[in-house]
Amino acid sequence: MAKSIIPSPMDRRHLIEKDLDETRCLAIADAYVDDGRASEAVAFLQKAGAEERLDVLAQEAVESGDAFLFKAVVDAQQRDPGAERWLALAAAAEAAGKPRYASMARRHARSSES
Repeated sequence: MAKSIIPSPMDRRHLIEKDLDETRCLAIADAYVDDGRASEAVAFLQKAGAEERLDVLAQEAVESGDAFLFKAVVDAQQRDPGAERWLALAAAAEAAGKPRYASMARRHARSSES
């Protein structure tokens, strides 16, 4: 059922540019997350102002070693998570057998403000 609200790529682009109410943004974001496409949910969570939900996604990304999802979330939140968090992500990525994600996380840790 959740898949039915996932927009086509072109519709997604238009929806991101449109004014949508919070409820619609969250429904679309939930559909993406339920379909295992959390990185595509980030834009809709940002539009909804769902900072707490973005924080949860960021934490899940750190724990699973998903550097690309984590980067999408911190970019959406416009904040630097700090070197310590990037290094935690790098360790999780390394443990999960994701060397490219670990490398990306270490690179961000070196350039982090804190």
